[in-house]
Amino acid sequence: MRILLVDDDKLPVCGVESALHRECFIVDRAKDCLTARAALHTTQYVLLLLDLGTAIMSGASLLTWLRTCDNHIPVLVLGTSDAVADRVSVLEAGADDYLGKPFDPAELIARCRAILRRSQGRSSNLIRCKDLTMNTALHTMTCKGTEVQLTRHEWAVMLELLTHQGMPQSRSKLEESLYGWHSEIESNAIEVHVSNLRKKLGPTLIRTLRGIGYVVGRS
Repeated sequence: MRILLVDDDKLPVCGVESALHRECFIVDRAKDCLTARAALHTTQYVLLLLDLGTAIMSGASLLTWLRTCDNHIPVLVLGTSDAVADRVSVLEAGADDYLGKPFDPAELIARCRAILRRSQGRSSNLIRCKDLTMNTALHTMTCKGTEVQLTRHEWAVMLELLTHQGMPQSRSKLEESLYGWHSEIESNAIEVHVSNLRKKLGPTLIRTLRGIGYVVGRS
């Protein structure tokens, strides 16, 4: 899953990005809100982490622009104000949650998970499909009750497919969930990951729709 982090170096970015990477998120970072607007026009993200203190168009203005454009991307605002009125104002403007700085990376991850569960209509960290159960908090996958070890990229592909059960995902869409701005993508990367997943989870779970992409579930 791909996240856009908007900040201007005020956050301990390396620690934040490392924590998100450990959770298998792909993180694109924009240093200002104008860059973020351009990224949001061209790339589909599951979550926006927005530092209100960014220069060159404020974070609050970016949030207002998003909701005015009817963009429903979940937004977690990162701010410094302890005032209740300020937090309420941000939430009323369309943010999904507010986290005050400084914060513990573990709390950031928990807030991200909670927002994504709500946006995907889930009440827990478990995603099920036939004989599979994925635990997005523990990063475990079981098939018929037996744990299956997946690589980071295999996990990301399955997460994308399982959160869109019954909806075909194109190769380019899956690539977006795996690779950030500066990553090099091999032309057959998705095919290789899908092939490996079929070996581990069974040959019929992931179906290929020629000219469209891949799909699991609801057949």
